[in-house]
Amino acid sequence: MNRSYEFPGGFLWGAATAAYQIEGSSMADGAGESIWDRFVHTPGMMKDGDTGEVACDHYNRWREDIALMTRLNLQAYRFSVSWSRVMPEGRGRINEAGLGFYDRLVDGLLEAGIEPLCTLYHWDLPAALDDRGGWLNPDIADWFADYGQVLFEKFKGRIKTWGTINEPWVIVDGGYLHGALAPGHRSAFEAVIAGHNVLRAHGAAVRRFREVGEGQIGIVLNIEPKYPASDKPEDEAARRRAEAQMNRWFLDPLMGRGYPEGLKDVYGRAWREFPKADFDLIAEPTDWMGLNWYTRAVPENDPSAWPVRARPVKQVQHAHTETGWEVYPTALTDTLVWLHEQTDGLPLMITENGSAWYDPPHAIDGRIHDPMRVEYLKNHLKAAHDAIGKGVNLTGYMAWSLLDNLEWSLGYSKRFGITHVNFQTQERTVKDSGLLYAEVIRTHGKVLDTF
Repeated sequence: MNRSYEFPGGFLWGAATAAYQIEGSSMADGAGESIWDRFVHTPGMMKDGDTGEVACDHYNRWREDIALMTRLNLQAYRFSVSWSRVMPEGRGRINEAGLGFYDRLVDGLLEAGIEPLCTLYHWDLPAALDDRGGWLNPDIADWFADYGQVLFEKFKGRIKTWGTINEPWVIVDGGYLHGALAPGHRSAFEAVIAGHNVLRAHGAAVRRFREVGEGQIGIVLNIEPKYPASDKPEDEAARRRAEAQMNRWFLDPLMGRGYPEGLKDVYGRAWREFPKADFDLIAEPTDWMGLNWYTRAVPENDPSAWPVRARPVKQVQHAHTETGWEVYPTALTDTLVWLHEQTDGLPLMITENGSAWYDPPHAIDGRIHDPMRVEYLKNHLKAAHDAIGKGVNLTGYMAWSLLDNLEWSLGYSKRFGITHVNFQTQERTVKDSGLLYAEVIRTHGKVLDTF
């Protein structure tokens, strides 16, 4: 007899995107340049020289995309706002044309009965602020709060759920430590400073929201659980370093625990101490927390792996996605239970979960068959349900992603969408995974009982 996978009443089903990955027209109608507008034109940084200048053309096709969301039965849509589209210099002057785009989008979502979930920042810092130091400038906390206030006041009563910053760790590790993402810096000293200012900016935005906003606000973290490669003490130590550098670096101070001791070991002389008042700001209470989850890691000790001195060991017994990530849904359950405990039962939402696979270049008999993504989706939804059964306060699930899109420095080479996008014609075709997800939403998960 199959078990029931029906989700609790009120569970919110949706899909997620990010501004630079789908919008295109990134500098249209008076918008300012972002660090990604610069990065994509830096020689050698983007696969195949791809850019986000057109992407999915969502800036012009948003009505079509809302109709697509309706076809998929989405109850919610998580999107991000391009800071430089709204404030071309990053501060001061507001670009009414850019703000108007999001005004129309939100109205369209509400008219379709789809709840808008807005992320203030998904990696596309205004270039004008980067010229002032970007995340290395302590003033950025106030700049970010001012930007947030513009949106909080504009959409008061229409957007009820807000996220401040998407994946602080990726901003810092990719943008300031290893240089694989914009703005492309490579410095442990800068990474430590940038990480702290990202957290301060989050806290400043939360405080400003409490003054002028309405609804609920939180932050979105990417957590990758770490399992030791063996029972050797050195591998357990490597696991702890990896966990401190990726998962606890941002989670612990958000929960009022300050930075984990392991970061001093990881960063050595690049590490520094910060004022107590900063930690009071960072730990400003939030209403919820988002989890972006894709895979796990199995680290082993490796003194040559800078700066964590740990390297992931590939688990060859399991499938791996096109991005090389292990498929191991049990770890999603483990992560949700761990995060529930670490946050003292704070409401959690899976704000991203998805996978990249090879998809056919075009529809066959009107269909895009993506069996591996279908299996990934089914098994991870079951894993999320298992976590609820273990007492996790999980309130929603946002599939990554609504559309195939620009996968950052990997360009258009990796497809995560539950909807196929022909980047030459911009034609959208719902994949088999999207059709399944529409049924999951329609049945509130009960269709999973049949698998």
